[in-house]
Amino acid sequence: MYLQRYYLECLSHASYLVADEKTKVAAVIDPQRDVDIYLEDAKAHGFEIRHVLLTHFHADFVAGHIELRDRVGAKIYLGAKAEAEFAFEAMADGDKIEFGDVRLEGLETPGHTPEGLTILAYDLAKDAENPYAAFTGDTLFIGDVGRPDLLASIGVTADELAEMLYDSLHRKLRSLPDETLVYPAHGAGSMCGKALSDEAVSTMGEQRRYNYALQPMSKEEFIKLVEVDQPEAPGYFLHDAILNRRERASLDESMSSMKPLSIDDVLKLQAEGARVVDTREATEFAGAHLKGAINIPIDGRYATWAGTVLDKETPIVVIAESDRVSESLMRLGRIGFDHAAGHLADGLDALRDRPELVATTMRVPAPAVPELEGSPAILDVRSQKEWEAGHIEGSLNIPLNRLAERVGEVPSEGQVIVHCEGGYRSTIAVSLLQEMGRDNVVELIGGFKAWVKSGLPSTAPIA
Repeated sequence: MYLQRYYLECLSHASYLVADEKTKVAAVIDPQRDVDIYLEDAKAHGFEIRHVLLTHFHADFVAGHIELRDRVGAKIYLGAKAEAEFAFEAMADGDKIEFGDVRLEGLETPGHTPEGLTILAYDLAKDAENPYAAFTGDTLFIGDVGRPDLLASIGVTADELAEMLYDSLHRKLRSLPDETLVYPAHGAGSMCGKALSDEAVSTMGEQRRYNYALQPMSKEEFIKLVEVDQPEAPGYFLHDAILNRRERASLDESMSSMKPLSIDDVLKLQAEGARVVDTREATEFAGAHLKGAINIPIDGRYATWAGTVLDKETPIVVIAESDRVSESLMRLGRIGFDHAAGHLADGLDALRDRPELVATTMRVPAPAVPELEGSPAILDVRSQKEWEAGHIEGSLNIPLNRLAERVGEVPSEGQVIVHCEGGYRSTIAVSLLQEMGRDNVVELIGGFKAWVKSGLPSTAPIA
């Protein structure tokens, strides 16, 4: 058996290629939407990708099952309870796919979603009785389990899913052999759980000993434990969960419609309501940018925050460094935001002779804040939990994902210093406020970390 893990840092997403060295047949599990990485590896090893399996309908990204079907004719496999517009093979408990010395066996594990599926991989040349690995999707993470609340809004309650999750974990996965490797679909940073590890792989023995959700407890205790302290899911999650069920255009088809736009084209689209997203780093954006543009830097959780502050219907225009235009558009496509109209041709150079279109952003280091005149207001755009753990005295807390709806709470007079933990979210927040016509906002360089490091006063943690 050949097994390769792929990890997409910006979405904390893990996918896998499993192949048989003898027959050269391969399967891909939970692929990302841009599938070239699997095709290139398969070609390099002489593998033929015939199977693509989804452990569930993912909510945080659009999976690449349609792309692999269209590119290489791979057959799609889903859990037995799945309903989809495209043709697929349903896998119930014990259903098998065999190629050479590899067997992939279905184990239905609902809870994160109703159609949840764990894929057990057997290396028949070594042990035909015990699974070598379990690809657990979002049912079992390393150190955590999948949250049961994401589908509560479309017909299944969080409590019902939590009950399913308990049964999947305690009556099925918990009984797997100690040595079975655990390969989940996400790692630390994913909003599909609350305490995911950054480890790539574990074993069932380790998870039985150390994962809080696998400890002996009643179903009622489990439900209370697993539903508490979950992070707020971005609005695009429901869109992606639905899109993963649909027969849709491939990423290549979607990308082909995105074209370079003149500055006049961009201004026209902007006047009609399009959102302009500048993906350059914060310092470059602050120095000069198109008026009304939003800054979501490409080096960071770009797709997650784009899916949070933008919407799935309003046209998007991208401004990026020339070598990162395709990446900026493709990463929107990863979350199903296929409605980008294109990108500004020549990037910011298109504004060289149009100074009236250029805006800047004021940024200040932490030690300079006490020197500012007029006692500026402090806006903290971190989560409430982060704010409660320590904040600048007197600061107003409006989490970034709630800023648009609560903008009326932001002072319109006097300077407003905006910060987050380290600076990424604050540059998004300042640009959003500027897009909404606020010209009194200033970004705190380095965020709350820089404030504390500079020895400036902050509150003690709130009990």
